[in-house]
Amino acid sequence: MLSCSRFAHQGALLVMSLMLLTGLLTAEPNTLSTQEIEDGWILLFDGSSLFGWEAVTDVDWAVSEGAVVATRGPRGLLRTLAEFGDYRLKAEFKAQKGTNSGVFLNTIPQCEKPGPGGGCYELNIAPLDNPFPTGSLVQRKRYEGDRESDTWRSFDVTVQKGEVQVMLDGKAVLSYTDLEPLTRGSIGLQFNEGRIEFRNVKLQPLGLEPIFNGKDLKGWEVYPGKNSIFSVTEAGELSVINGPGQIESQEGYDDFVLQLKVKCNGKHLNSGIFFRSIPGEFWQGYESQIHNGFKEGDRSLPMDYGTGGIYRRQPARLVVANDFTWFSKTIIASGSHMSTWVNGYPVSSWTDTRAPNANPRNGLRTEPGTIIIQGHDPTTDLLFSSIRVAEIR
Repeated sequence: MLSCSRFAHQGALLVMSLMLLTGLLTAEPNTLSTQEIEDGWILLFDGSSLFGWEAVTDVDWAVSEGAVVATRGPRGLLRTLAEFGDYRLKAEFKAQKGTNSGVFLNTIPQCEKPGPGGGCYELNIAPLDNPFPTGSLVQRKRYEGDRESDTWRSFDVTVQKGEVQVMLDGKAVLSYTDLEPLTRGSIGLQFNEGRIEFRNVKLQPLGLEPIFNGKDLKGWEVYPGKNSIFSVTEAGELSVINGPGQIESQEGYDDFVLQLKVKCNGKHLNSGIFFRSIPGEFWQGYESQIHNGFKEGDRSLPMDYGTGGIYRRQPARLVVANDFTWFSKTIIASGSHMSTWVNGYPVSSWTDTRAPNANPRNGLRTEPGTIIIQGHDPTTDLLFSSIRVAEIR
């Protein structure tokens, strides 16, 4: 028998998915607008769970009324399992008077040294009498601060190529250049002292470059002797029909952000995006599934792992996309961890704990591999566009 809490969680997921699908996400907290989805934004906090996050210390992190809340425990981070390179990050926070907290950027799991030569950038949340008040980068650059408030406030931060630009409540307050830049890491929410709440935590990966030119198949190789037909439409989309088959990138990638758009021109079609694949071999890589079917009318019960699931490893926790409609997909691979977002909503977060192996079907592969687009079977009829990649270094 399902518990009431599980019913409530599934209900929240269903409401979220319907809003994502209909584009009604403009004002509700912890959601994305249609334009944000189009622009490649992803939700780091889904509004109802801590999916995709881990607590580094024993803080009482919880979700309450659409916010991530912490009130007590040893100082520490709630950090994303995914790592990022260049990005724009938005987050809202509400700090009780006297609270000392922060948002950590490009952080290692436990960053005890946020200053130069350390393992993170700490964007502080602190009173005006703190050496680094709200809006400052701890041990790096101080923002003098102009007020304190226990209402919701907002950060809008760009981290790119050693430059950190900070906006606080819509006002540009800090610009910092790091001569020894931190080029990758997690996003961390800190509990230090006093009640802290966070919501609307969303991120836009930056620096992605197209790997499909919309004109021809330059940069890609079609696997010989198979049935799939790959072509470029007049609209500049990659068409994949029939199957089985695959088209493979000539370049290899290890840690990366991949974003693309997909349309399934049939009901419950099966396809996938393979990554860190063994070059020149057929379907030998990690597979991020494409299959928009679900069981019993319940989007939390995906068919065949569901769109965004890591095939044979972790099913998608929610089927967000619909057949016959364009949807976006974001895949991030960093070390042993892989995450997927569909229309900006987090659907998978999986860490490969298997022993290393050259073939991802059999074990952990962290070395570079190709990206493969799959033609699955004779019913295959899909379109792909806006295929872009940024490597995480």
